[in-house]
Amino acid sequence: MAEFINGLIANLVFLFERLNWLSVVDLFLVTMIFYGILVLLRGTQAMVLLRGALLLIALIGLLTSLQVLPAFSWLVRTTLPALLFAIPVIFAPEIRRALERLGRAGAFLPPEQTSARSQDTITAIVTAAARLSDRQHGALIVMQRLDVLDEYAESGVRMNARVTPELLLQIFYPNTPLHDGAVIISGARLVAASCVMPLSASGVLVRSPERQMGLRHRAALGISEVSDAVAVVVSEETGSISVVHGGRMIRRLDADRLENILRAFYRPAESRPGLIRFLGRIFPGLAQNEREETI
Repeated sequence: MAEFINGLIANLVFLFERLNWLSVVDLFLVTMIFYGILVLLRGTQAMVLLRGALLLIALIGLLTSLQVLPAFSWLVRTTLPALLFAIPVIFAPEIRRALERLGRAGAFLPPEQTSARSQDTITAIVTAAARLSDRQHGALIVMQRLDVLDEYAESGVRMNARVTPELLLQIFYPNTPLHDGAVIISGARLVAASCVMPLSASGVLVRSPERQMGLRHRAALGISEVSDAVAVVVSEETGSISVVHGGRMIRRLDADRLENILRAFYRPAESRPGLIRFLGRIFPGLAQNEREETI
């Protein structure tokens, strides 16, 4: 035991003697890469796959280290290239999402420009959400930002109308032709209604109290996972108002807090430090945390 401890201390001393500022930068970059990968995969089905893959790799490494299993070692060495090619296939959605976020971060025109029209739109949405909540009429309002949602707008009915509380109340009135599905809002225009949104496969609603929620909340989470859109959901059962962005949900909002959150999303981008703005486009959770602290 003493020899093991002495050997461990000697190895640590050897490592620290060779440590310089370039080694620190190198370790920091590697750490940030792994941290970024884990943030991108957090709350997704890929995290379960990643844990399974790591356990499999550890088990294979342990078995192949045993000299008494030459046939198994040969099999692993033979199939390892095929396993490496399978990784991009398994994690294809997450890789595509990461590249999309990098593309958004490198955009020259920020999506969060404040104007009188966007503020009027937020006021109309908040007013409509409050009335729908009082009446317990379900609703799903998706606010487009930098990512274009034309493919989802094509699944609904094109309207291209000015956003007003009365229009939203009429669309989501029960049993009307357009009340099912989501409305997509771009700027001050209601682009389309009765749109089909992708359902979330992250399992967030299964692991949390939100598991009792229905398809509207799953659709809101789904569109927030594949784009940078902001979704406002009104529950048909309870009338509760929620906001979803970046795969995260803020529940049980009143009209005042809903308005503060939406205005925080669309306040001038220049009012926040450039590094935070850049990282917020790659990791939406960071931007959402920063917004939650301001409301």
